[in-house]
Amino acid sequence: MDRANQSLVTEFILLGLSSIPEVEGLFFMIFLLIYMTTLAGNILIITVIRLDTHLHTGMYYFISNLSFLDCCYSTVTVPKMLADLLAERKTISFTACMTQLYFFISLVSIECLLLAAMAYDRYIAICHPLHYGRTMDQRTCSWLAASLWVTGFFYSLVHALLMSRLSFCRSNEIQHFFCDIPPLLKLSCSDTFINILVIFTLGGFVGLGALLIKIVSYTFIITTILNIKSSEGRVKAFSTCASHLTVVIIFYGALLFTYYRPTTTNSFSADSLVSVVYSILTPMVNPMIYSLRNSEMKAAVKKIIARLQKERSST
Repeated sequence: MDRANQSLVTEFILLGLSSIPEVEGLFFMIFLLIYMTTLAGNILIITVIRLDTHLHTGMYYFISNLSFLDCCYSTVTVPKMLADLLAERKTISFTACMTQLYFFISLVSIECLLLAAMAYDRYIAICHPLHYGRTMDQRTCSWLAASLWVTGFFYSLVHALLMSRLSFCRSNEIQHFFCDIPPLLKLSCSDTFINILVIFTLGGFVGLGALLIKIVSYTFIITTILNIKSSEGRVKAFSTCASHLTVVIIFYGALLFTYYRPTTTNSFSADSLVSVVYSILTPMVNPMIYSLRNSEMKAAVKKIIARLQKERSST
């Protein structure tokens, strides 16, 4: 097709989750509640970890990073989706779309790397407990977390630049509720070979490389736990990493389904449903997993509540 005869897209239409007004109103209430719960839960975890000095360890430092990440994660997609559920024309400019894509992919990749760092942290804590304090000290954790965030933003920049160079002339309707790589590639009339190649090479290096670290770490962790003689010791050791393992399974299951399956099997409803799981529901569920299954977190929350009640009664 002659590029001069192409009608280039300057804005996109997000088809969203539904076009039925009655259903959109219901979705608005549901996802607004989920978003508020996500922010409240994650901010609570960050606050509790910051206030309780007993939680100033590597594991909780990474958990607070994950909670902050989940707040950002939801904010990149949910507010725009909520606005679209109330709007007649669900449009987004090309620049805004590329910006949303950049931050979303950044946060996805950072979470992949952060979960790997958390798996390594649990490996040191369980397999080498005597060296944990020296190996995962505050300086090391801060340096590691900063490296993950910088890597994630740089990795996403590659995808955003490659996506911005494409021409979108076939249609401006995105079969999704936010700007993501797979639905945008479907709309492009340019050669997307490099984009797809980067997804499977650079994306595989980041995503699957991080997954390999988790697998190796948990292989050693499980082996160490099974060698613990007392059943009470095994339960206690496994409980410290069960929450993290649950988050990893949910996150990677949805992520692999979205980005690493044959394009011929893509389904608008299936893609949207899976994206809701890892971009909206997972950030809400993470605080529940880490707080409800963690005795130290529950004890810290009770301690802070008791302190606040004491201060209120004294005044």
